[in-house]
Amino acid sequence: MLETLKQPWPWYVAGALIGLTVPYLLLVGNKTFGISSSLRHLCAACIPGNVKFFKYDWKKEAWNLFFVGGIALGAFIAAFFLSNPDPIVLAEPTQEYLASKGIPDTTQLLPAEIFSWEQLFTLRGLIFMVIGGFLVGFGTRYAGGCTSGHAIMGLSSLQWPSLVATVMFMVGGIIMTWFILPHLLTL
Repeated sequence: MLETLKQPWPWYVAGALIGLTVPYLLLVGNKTFGISSSLRHLCAACIPGNVKFFKYDWKKEAWNLFFVGGIALGAFIAAFFLSNPDPIVLAEPTQEYLASKGIPDTTQLLPAEIFSWEQLFTLRGLIFMVIGGFLVGFGTRYAGGCTSGHAIMGLSSLQWPSLVATVMFMVGGIIMTWFILPHLLTL
């Protein structure tokens, strides 16, 4: 059983389990799925300021904080006790492309040539981690939710704004991958 958990799961099993989260949350407590709102709840609970955005009854949404805590705990358990020891395998053309951009080690989930403390203080690290993080946060707030909230919960409940947001997430990802990322990797 433990060896089965350590292997990568097929998309149709993992996707179905993620998809079943939506009806479960709706049936159990009429709750909606989304991760980005938990940061707002955490700030409302911990920051005793006079910020209007954080002035609401966050305790009604405390379940969301436990949900996110469970995700973090599950990620910790998976990373340290259930991780697959085999290296990540990318297609040969992808490996060649990344090597031509200065990323020779494609066996790690996060290449050290981009995601490391040493790289944080370079122009590439500043763009990827600081500016990229800001843009993700800004986009999440501007879109009224993150990809998990819109693409999983919003689409399953047939919400038009979630369809628009999900299409825009995909368009932005394609533009980033094909037109912007190649230039950033050469920095």
